[in-house]
Amino acid sequence: MMIDPFCRNITYLRLSVTDRCDLRCVYCMAEDMQFLPKASILSLEELQRLSEAFVRKGVRKIRLTGGEPLVRRNVMSLVANLGRLVQAGELDELTLTTNGTQLAKHAEGLAAAGVRRLNVSLDSLRPERFQALTRWGRFEQVMQGIMAAKAAGLAIKINTVALKDANDDEFDDLVAWCGEHGFDLTFIETMPMGEIHSDRTEQYLPLSLVRSRLERRWTLSDNDYRTGGPARYVTVAETGRRIGFITPMTHNFCETCNRVRVTCTGTLYPCLGQEDATELAPVLRSSESDRLLEEAIDAGIAHKPKGHDFVIDRNARPAVSRHMSVTGG
Repeated sequence: MMIDPFCRNITYLRLSVTDRCDLRCVYCMAEDMQFLPKASILSLEELQRLSEAFVRKGVRKIRLTGGEPLVRRNVMSLVANLGRLVQAGELDELTLTTNGTQLAKHAEGLAAAGVRRLNVSLDSLRPERFQALTRWGRFEQVMQGIMAAKAAGLAIKINTVALKDANDDEFDDLVAWCGEHGFDLTFIETMPMGEIHSDRTEQYLPLSLVRSRLERRWTLSDNDYRTGGPARYVTVAETGRRIGFITPMTHNFCETCNRVRVTCTGTLYPCLGQEDATELAPVLRSSESDRLLEEAIDAGIAHKPKGHDFVIDRNARPAVSRHMSVTGG
């Protein structure tokens, strides 16, 4: 077991397999992003070895992230190998967060490997707006991917970043659409991570306001459903589906945090909203034994802070300089 300094049991690893993405969402990236050189990225074999070390240390759930994880060449081989840990009972769950652009190609393979749930980022149901928010995205391509995942039997949760004056007139439509297709829905407050060449105070919308707006049309009741992540859920009486709220700005969720993140370069971040990090790649590559690697993991967990310090202020720089795509969603 991995116990942090605040007696939280760390059982959940979010593993980024690439910092690259085929979209440029306005709240996440600058349009002219400079990605890491490919030589600095861990190989799929190294990511597998790293994952197995975390599983031995007590991780029971792994979520693959990016960037967009499905743009990584041959990533399905990693998915298949991690899926065998689920089949062997060493891992409870393997999941994926994706923008959906590659799902039509990979949905059946994900299901065959043992993935049962997906989080799909979708901030608008209007094709022109979707393209504007993602800069490069094709709405129809993502819809085809989502429906391919549904047909493959994957449970789908839609993740929507709530953006003031950008998509806040669509929230009722998203609830209705998710209800129609049997999807859960999670709203997320925008977070101050990385320079995006625009003012995040103009994007920020507290989810307390989102919920109050939804309650004008929908009957929402709190429930105790948890997936291991930070969302707090309500049930929508009219659709029978769940809505989650992830509120890093208005009400942080740090007291129950069971998660750490590892980047595609092997950097362990025990907290999304802090800069403290432990470099795992040097010890991973310096010995065929995993003893030093596991000691480095323990050292990183020992520095997990009590919580993050996200603030969105017109005069403040981002709380952390790295983009979300570097750390992993």
